[in-house]
Order: sequence, then structure tokens, then C-alpha cells
Amino acid sequence: MSGDARSPPRGGAPYALYQFGTSGAAVAVATAVTHPLDVIKIRLQMQLAGQRGNLVGMGAIFTQMVEREGPRSLYLGFAPALTRSLIYGGLRLGLYEPCKHVCSYAFGSTNFAFKFASGVVAGALATALTNPMEVLKVRSQMSTSRISTIGVMREIVSEEGVKALWKGVGPAMVRAGCLTASQMATYDEAKQVLLMWTPLEEGRAASLERLVHL
Repeated sequence: MSGDARSPPRGGAPYALYQFGTSGAAVAVATAVTHPLDVIKIRLQMQLAGQRGNLVGMGAIFTQMVEREGPRSLYLGFAPALTRSLIYGGLRLGLYEPCKHVCSYAFGSTNFAFKFASGVVAGALATALTNPMEVLKVRSQMSTSRISTIGVMREIVSEEGVKALWKGVGPAMVRAGCLTASQMATYDEAKQVLLMWTPLEEGRAASLERLVHL
């Protein structure tokens, strides 16, 4: 059986679902594994020198949280974080190829500059759409009470308004755009170099075996 037979169909709804689904699932798994580190990072950033004693490090924060709030505190804000990862990961990576195809259609080129621009657009759009989840995640991680995600959202909307769910969206869009662009454009260019200068063929698993045996 050829490698192409095992590859997902290129184009159409099935391929789009494949792109969004696999990228979103990959980011979600990474979020589940690394979420405690994210909670500790937020708590470290919350520290104010002199207000509650001397600043402490990551190990001390971890110990304090487990002793005072229990091990479950390491997964505060996990629900919005996981939701954001599924949507953001799917959009950030899944929108890159469509954006690149638009550049190809409009300008007749997909050089590195257009690939970089496609990454910027994909990352920025994904962040703009998922920023409320990021705000809910951070607010939940900052809270020492076990309030639900819905409760946090109601509190934010009632006290600060709906616009508060998009706090910090500007810098977040710039960061995500640059991050996605550097990752995807570099990956795309590296893949093209490998396809051009090695026996590797896109969509063919057997080509790696042929390369190893050179």
C-alpha cells in the first residue's frame, strides 16, 4: 500500500477537520501535562515585594500551594485552559495553511515572507478569539477560592463589563502572531529544503527508511 493511501485527503471538509482536530488535540495534551507549571508561574508573577514577606521561588510556591490549598490547586483554571488549548491550538495551526493558500492565490507566491505573514495572521486571529478563556484561566489561577469558571466569568462581567474578557488582547495577539509565524514559517521552509535535497517525500513514511539506508 502506498504512503499516499494512508494520508488524509488534501482539501475539503475532512482534511480541514483533520488539521484542526489533530493540532487542537496535540496542544490539549501538552496543556494537561504542563498546567501545574503555568499555575506556579502565575503565582510567582503575583508576588509583591514587601507586601507578604520576601519573594520566594518556584519550589517554595509549589510547597505552599500543596500544603495550604491541596494538590488540586495545581490545576486551578484547568477547564478554561483546556478549552482555550483545543480552540487556540486548532485555529493557530489549522488556519496557517488556508492563509498560505490565500497568499498563493492572491499574489502567486508562497515565499518565506508570505509564510511568515500567514503565521502572523493565524496566530493573531486565534488569540483574539480565545482571549476570554485566557483571562478566565489567569483569574482562576490567581484565586485561592474554588469558584467555578462560570462563577469567575459572571464576576468579571458584573464588576468590569464584557470588555474585561479581552484585557491584554493586543500584546497577546502580537506575541502569538510572532510566535506562530516564526514556528510555522521556519518549519515550512525546513521541510521544503528536506524535500528538495533528500529522498524524503511528503506523505510517504517509507521515504524516511530509504534515507536512513543511504
